[in-house]
Amino acid sequence: MMRRYAIFLGVLILLLSFAGCAKKVTPQHIEDNPAHHYLMGMELIDQGQTDKAFLRFERAVVLDDEYAPAIAGKALVYAMRAAVETDNGYKSADSERAIDQFDKAVSEAGDKAAKFSVYVTGIRVYTHLASRGWLSRAEDLHHDAKLMAKNVQEDDLIYYRNTEAVDYFMAEAFFKGGEFRKSEELLGVVLGAAPGKWHDKANALYERVQKIVRAMRNYTLTDVAKKIAVKDSVDRADVAALLVDELHLDRLFAGRIPAPNSGMKAEFTPADVVNHMFEPEIMTVIKWKVRGLQPMFDQKTHAFLFYPADPMTRKELAFVLEDVLIKLTGDESMSSQHLGQSRSLYPDVTATDAWYNAIVTVVNRNLMETELSGAFRPDANMDGADLILSLMRLRNVMNVY
Repeated sequence: MMRRYAIFLGVLILLLSFAGCAKKVTPQHIEDNPAHHYLMGMELIDQGQTDKAFLRFERAVVLDDEYAPAIAGKALVYAMRAAVETDNGYKSADSERAIDQFDKAVSEAGDKAAKFSVYVTGIRVYTHLASRGWLSRAEDLHHDAKLMAKNVQEDDLIYYRNTEAVDYFMAEAFFKGGEFRKSEELLGVVLGAAPGKWHDKANALYERVQKIVRAMRNYTLTDVAKKIAVKDSVDRADVAALLVDELHLDRLFAGRIPAPNSGMKAEFTPADVVNHMFEPEIMTVIKWKVRGLQPMFDQKTHAFLFYPADPMTRKELAFVLEDVLIKLTGDESMSSQHLGQSRSLYPDVTATDAWYNAIVTVVNRNLMETELSGAFRPDANMDGADLILSLMRLRNVMNVY
């Protein structure tokens, strides 16, 4: 028995010695090194090219399997994939890989710069995963990174460059988690520092956060409203949901608009609305025939559909808001009072455009805003922050009536 154990031990030592002497991957050129591939991978993530980014991180790890920032980069790619995956099986698998890779990155991180970079990437990982307890975990990483930042040389932060990165990405996490005032506070810290890599991004997010905070001054947003508020682009179903849930559209219009009977219903249910999470709200705006949210004829199916997932543009929202005002006030002349003008008030809208009157109406009533240049951006998609602010302002107008 002892002899057999000695043979086994000898073979094991021999195998381990072979593993230790295994050939390392030879870099192909001067830029074929872990740090460069990590930097390129993170920049590819910024460009939305996650698959190419993953290949960069993989190459970095092949060159150095203990290079923690690249391992954390792989975790971020897995988390981003999980965030957009619709199949629950694949989503769960990518989520598990993200956590496994991040935990490995934490264990491999040696120096302070590597740990700082891994912790900041970890905040981003948990923000994309948004699993149970994710915001609390992100706050823990923010705390750890802030402690590490005190002794980090910013020149060693290959991708993040400035230690303010940790406050910026935690602000993003608070924004997604509906903690808008906490997000606003951290963004103020970033903007209060000397302008660096994250200054412009922080300024853009700060503007969105402030719109939501302004909307919340007089009203408490529902959980649904908070989730819609953080969206980069809202869809037609989102607008229907907020009109009904936040503005109580059904109650508002009942008694103001002549109805055939008290049990007024929509004429039909579009096929693409059946079993939609916002089906009741969509059917309510269809019932009241809100302009800008009507069903549209589809050439392929030869049927009227609502297109709930279609993005809502700024000019379309102008139609919606104007129509609500008309129904609320009973002033039908509102729909044509700005027609026939020889000169447009906006550089990107002509006075003959079908949506011109609606745009003038909502801008004059401060329901929507133009750029500093005066441009309205009619074809741009509405984001959640702008939508929330517009609807809360409309709610104030409703209170007058």
